[in-house]
Amino acid sequence: MVPYSLLDLAPIVDGGDARQALNNSRDLAQHAERWGYRRFWLAEHHNMPGIASSATAVAIAHVAAGTSRIRVGSGGVMLPNHSPLVVAEQFGTLASLFPDRVDLGLGRAPGTDQRTARALRRNRMDTSDDFPQDVLELQAYFAPEEPDQAVRAVPGAGLRVPIWLLGSSLFSARLAATLGLPYAFAAHFAPDHLVDALRIYRDEFRPSAELKQPHAMVGVAVYVADTDAEARRLFTSLQQQFLALHRGRPGPVPAPVDDIDALCTRPERLALNHMLREAIVGSPDTVHAGLKALRERTQADEWMFTAQIFDHAARLRSFELAAEVARRRH
Repeated sequence: MVPYSLLDLAPIVDGGDARQALNNSRDLAQHAERWGYRRFWLAEHHNMPGIASSATAVAIAHVAAGTSRIRVGSGGVMLPNHSPLVVAEQFGTLASLFPDRVDLGLGRAPGTDQRTARALRRNRMDTSDDFPQDVLELQAYFAPEEPDQAVRAVPGAGLRVPIWLLGSSLFSARLAATLGLPYAFAAHFAPDHLVDALRIYRDEFRPSAELKQPHAMVGVAVYVADTDAEARRLFTSLQQQFLALHRGRPGPVPAPVDDIDALCTRPERLALNHMLREAIVGSPDTVHAGLKALRERTQADEWMFTAQIFDHAARLRSFELAAEVARRRH
């Protein structure tokens, strides 16, 4: 069985608010723990009306406090938005509060638009060019403290919080291989380089103190319901969100619709189909077949399921069914 995990964006639905979204995320994590999910990750996004996890470390603490076994973490923290020391202190604090349960997934994109990125970074505009050096600096803060070390992460030093590199291109695949770190590919929104990135990661992997052999996670949108038609309807909420983002008008998670084609032009539909082509949507049998095919193409060591679903009860049911499917032999 391929281990399965869950990526949540703390979705703010149309008519809802951030408090409801964060409490729903905590409720989902409590259920996910019972359903056998290995990890529950939250993602850093900014200036997005439909996502409540911008203060990612705070949201992780909220989820971790309501659970007891499931690993919690970031999928991810956008490292160029922060100094490595601040990230080390935040995740050192989380690891101190919730020992042996915290993961730190790192991305190099801003997680927002360029104007908001400038507001986040202010005078720190070196951005993603310094990403490899920032990862190394962060690792050093989690290492055991040296006697003459001038700058320490307190808490953080000696905690060796597990670091993952996240990506949707070849850059982070190569960096993760070079540093001997686990790697997660974001096929749920940027599938173009999926197979090539995983091949490069495995071919170029160098064993490290953190990891002896490559470990590749594949992030995939999975929408499960009792019927294919019902799952496709749930999926229209994500399609509408991507459509709004494409038009430069991001918003909260909308209610599902019966006919997504009625809301978009043909070029927009083609763009949606391309961007979301790795999504697996349908009944349990349909999703089982889809995961089996994706496993054959990627040899994923772990799944990271995600789904933006308007109704919380339907979201719970979808992830419950996804867990049942994942436990089947592929």
